[in-house]
Amino acid sequence: MSVTAVRLAGHPGLPLLVTGPSLGTSSTALWSATATELGRDFHVVGWDLPGHGHNTHLPEKPITIADLARDMLEALREIDGTGAIPTFHYAGDSVGGAVGLQLLLDHPDRITSATLLCTGARIGNPEDWRERQRTVRTTGTTAMVAVSAQRWFGPGFVEREPERASALLHALAETDDTGYVAVCGALADFDVRDRLGEITVPVLAVAGADDGPTPPDSLDVIARGVQHGRLVVLPGVAHLAPAEAPREVAKLISEHARAASRDERTLADLRAAGTTVRREVLGDRHVDRATAAATDLTREFQQFITEYAWGGIWTRPGLDRRARSLITLTALIARGHHEEFAMHVRAARTNGLTVSEIKELIMQSAIYCGVPDANTAFRIAQATLADLGEA
Repeated sequence: MSVTAVRLAGHPGLPLLVTGPSLGTSSTALWSATATELGRDFHVVGWDLPGHGHNTHLPEKPITIADLARDMLEALREIDGTGAIPTFHYAGDSVGGAVGLQLLLDHPDRITSATLLCTGARIGNPEDWRERQRTVRTTGTTAMVAVSAQRWFGPGFVEREPERASALLHALAETDDTGYVAVCGALADFDVRDRLGEITVPVLAVAGADDGPTPPDSLDVIARGVQHGRLVVLPGVAHLAPAEAPREVAKLISEHARAASRDERTLADLRAAGTTVRREVLGDRHVDRATAAATDLTREFQQFITEYAWGGIWTRPGLDRRARSLITLTALIARGHHEEFAMHVRAARTNGLTVSEIKELIMQSAIYCGVPDANTAFRIAQATLADLGEA
């Protein structure tokens, strides 16, 4: 195959998010910072172009964007061990975005949502790509480093993030000449502008305000051309948005993916997702005990909690689990739900809250919920943390 899958963050069992690279980059160099932000909610898997990053495959004949899209799907067969091609959310930058468009045209049933960044339905023009092929054949990919340093990054990025910029330029210099030339040829022949109207999957088009190769107008063509598209322009960003603005990009991808998939989630999906999160937050012992204790009277209520509280709310992307623990503890203090409070003190420690932060939360609640409520909360927290060996 012409592509190689690369695991970036998260774990199997979470919704699958596949990320596509830009020409001359590796998935690790381009997507790691964004993947770190997304790993709590998604199993993030990138892929490398031929001769790029972890991919040592070198094409023996010209390749197309359609070839890359097809081979990317085949690489996904190995992700969950079933040999089947899973459904997934997709996010791709530059040529990765072009592959995303091809996937949306050829395999729309596999993709739940698509976030296409710094890309186009046609990128550049064929003659420019042929000229770049000639340059790299003659002098190698190192000849592209200086010009890419100017083209890839928005104002001040190299000074703010020298290590990240260096890693990206280093990945370019290490890219195999043959692989780079092959991808240039694929981009030279790529043009799906007249087919955008066929795309029915929700598309978020993300442009860098300072992107020269694929300016905002290029992304606007996509957003307006597909059946369900939206454009976002990131200020101060050029051509490699996932590396330049990882937090903003992660938030956009997560919100778009959740919005696109929410209406399609069945009760079984919610129950499966809820069970995973409930076990991660409360622990297997608690969930097993609650499940075993369920009776004909309470069993449906247990399912209801799993589906709607843990599957519907705790899996939402807008807040991380630390924030949800803070909110939950405060609400339980205010309502006097003492048994639940003890359980969620344990959960808060699992979700990363420190003992000091729990103390400050209870102190704050003394003002807004009442001193007697806070007094009870401190007593319960003291006992719970003592059981954990932390107080």
